[in-house]
Amino acid sequence: MSEPGKPWDEGGPERLYTVSRGRAPQEPRHRPVELVSLIVARAEPEPGMAPEAAAVLRMCQFPLSVAEISAYLVLPVSTVTVLLAGLLRDDRVEVRAPVPAAVLPDPELLQAVMHGLQNL
Repeated sequence: MSEPGKPWDEGGPERLYTVSRGRAPQEPRHRPVELVSLIVARAEPEPGMAPEAAAVLRMCQFPLSVAEISAYLVLPVSTVTVLLAGLLRDDRVEVRAPVPAAVLPDPELLQAVMHGLQNL
C-alpha cells in the first residue's frame, strides 16, 4: 500500500495486483489473445465495473490491438491480458484475428509496369 502523502505509482505492484484481482495470465480456451489481436466491445460499461474494464469497453468501440490497449491504459500487456480474459469470459468483448499482411504483387509485374511508365 502507498504511504500517506506519497504520490501513487501507476506502475506499482499494488495497482497491477488490484487491476488483475490477483489472477495470473492464462490462455483463454477458445482463442488466444495475442499482442496484435484486435479487441472489439460487445457491451457498454456498467455502474460498479472496474475503471480499467470500463475504459476498455469505451475505447474498443472500434477494433484496437492488445498492444494499443496496453499503451492507452499504461498497463503491462500481461495485466491487460488478464483484464481481457475476464471481459471475454463475460462476453463483453470479442477477439478478432489481426488483419493479414497484404500479399505483395509479383516482382515481374512491377518491373513491367515500371518499364511501361518509363516509356511514356
